[in-house]
Amino acid sequence: MTTTDPTPRTYPFNAPDRLRLDPFYAELRRQEPVSRVRLPYGEDAWLATRYSDVRTVFADPRFSRAAAVGRDEPRARPTAQQTGILTMDPPEHTRLRKLVAKAFTARRVEQLRPRAQRIADDLVRGMHRKGPPLDLVEEFALPLPITVICELLGVPYSDRKDFRVWSDAFLSTSKLSAQQVEDYITQMRGYMAGLIEQRRAQPAEDLLSGLIQARDEQDKLSETELVDLAVGLLVAGHETTATQIPNFVYVLLTHPSELEWLRNNPDRVPDAVEELMRFVPLGVNAAFPRYALEDVELGGVLIRAGEPVLASLASANRDESVFDDPEELNLTRESNSHIGFGHGPHHCLGAQLARMELQVALGTLLREFPGLRLGADEQDVVWKSGMLVRGPQHLPLAWD
Repeated sequence: MTTTDPTPRTYPFNAPDRLRLDPFYAELRRQEPVSRVRLPYGEDAWLATRYSDVRTVFADPRFSRAAAVGRDEPRARPTAQQTGILTMDPPEHTRLRKLVAKAFTARRVEQLRPRAQRIADDLVRGMHRKGPPLDLVEEFALPLPITVICELLGVPYSDRKDFRVWSDAFLSTSKLSAQQVEDYITQMRGYMAGLIEQRRAQPAEDLLSGLIQARDEQDKLSETELVDLAVGLLVAGHETTATQIPNFVYVLLTHPSELEWLRNNPDRVPDAVEELMRFVPLGVNAAFPRYALEDVELGGVLIRAGEPVLASLASANRDESVFDDPEELNLTRESNSHIGFGHGPHHCLGAQLARMELQVALGTLLREFPGLRLGADEQDVVWKSGMLVRGPQHLPLAWD
């Protein structure tokens, strides 16, 4: 067992564009599965890259998110998120999660599928009217999940341009200045606080009204927690899905044999979504470190109490000990125990909603555009920069 601290490596390894996972992760999994890294900001950390170790960091109560509060946590951006459900451990985390969990069960999400399909169909009709080439991001990938989460939460869709701008503050590494991040987060919190007051005066059949009732009538969360939770649901409820839709389409269009198989087997879209969740490295780097509450042996290394550990989902999903030919996209993969939605107490609350939206999106696009292709040279695709997630800023498409 290693007990000395090696010199930390500069992290992240990935370039922020395209969807290539740096091959150095594979080298680390083989030779140094838990290694020291140094991010642009914050203290040095340990990085876990193997599937089993990543699951341990996410699920073992000896690793804490709440312990990050007040620490100079390792991160890729100047400011750290020090409030909200993502910085909590059970039982506080469990208390807030239970308030919204019923809205995101598999049964409830399936009830939303027909509405999501109607939204997708309306968007596709608009795409056909405009004709190619057009941008998948603006015409389809953004409005689909934004509309769904707005209706579920009770946020006016007409305000989407504002909260789209504000949402960038939660994912920016260098796209926005520190002052812009602070200003946008303040504006979004103020917007949500105002919306909460409107719902107090005029309750509706939506998730936000239910959370207000839990606050005002049952005292299950504080006013600050109410605002933070509503903001988090709005941002997380659309941002990653809106990025993954063009990511998935890009990957399929650049893997023509897999795309052709899926066209011929549309009933396998749910399997394709799971494989794409495994294959696509959404994050630029591992984020949201856990702090060891006591000395813990992990991957042959002694993690001392108080030390932060980052766990790479993208690397875990390419672990050779778990997945056959992990560097290959294989839509017929039979056993797919990916952890693209995380693991443990902080497993993505909206995983079932995201799955449903991604299934609807891919199924609709493949059905309605049998000759779908890139509308520009692959090298001309513009990718996001200065963000925690990777994806096309715009994805021009054409079809026959």
